[in-house]
Amino acid sequence: MEKVNVRFERDPALGEIQVVIRAPERDEAVEALMAKLAEPPPDTVLAFDGNGGVRAIRQEEIILVSVEGKLVSLTASDGSCWFTRQSLQSLEDTLDKSLFVRISRYELVNLNRVQRYDFTMAGTLRIELMGGTETWASRRCIPAIRRKLSGKE
Repeated sequence: MEKVNVRFERDPALGEIQVVIRAPERDEAVEALMAKLAEPPPDTVLAFDGNGGVRAIRQEEIILVSVEGKLVSLTASDGSCWFTRQSLQSLEDTLDKSLFVRISRYELVNLNRVQRYDFTMAGTLRIELMGGTETWASRRCIPAIRRKLSGKE
């Protein structure tokens, strides 16, 4: 790759970061640079909203991951809801296993975002997340959740 000149221009009128690549032609070096710039930062999930907005959400910001139809939704700590085309299983495989636990066939929760959990007499588990979101764990996931909460997993 040829020498790359990088500079910062402040523009208070902008509401987001814009990156413009100026080159004599769009060649392999330009394509590689564009691809690298488009990669989400590590420890993030690339998600979109219903209006065409795209955002890399840090894992720590995610409260709840749940399946909604054919999409997987991510509830962020600010209360916003985002979507990803990744499957729940692929997200579970890539998310930090010390932060996230599967609580049902359709949901993962961030343990650092749990405010309260209650085991009921019937053997079910109610989970209250930051922001007031409430969800329930399936009975088949409870043993794994107990191990995770006790630090044995």
